[in-house]
Amino acid sequence: MTKSSDRIDETRRGLLTLAAAAAPAAAAAAALSGTRAEAEEGGGGGDAGYRETPQVRAYYQSARF
Repeated sequence: MTKSSDRIDETRRGLLTLAAAAAPAAAAAAALSGTRAEAEEGGGGGDAGYRETPQVRAYYQSARF
């Protein structure tokens, strides 16, 4: 191998090492943050949910076979 190739391999190895160490660190930080994720409650509005708007109808028309 040439010196240039060796340098590229060292850079890749460092990147992979960093990526391997960063994933567990991010998971640990999320677990130790002390906050809880809460789902947003549907506010009882009758108009919530799927709506077939003119844009949706236009897409359906263009997607027909």
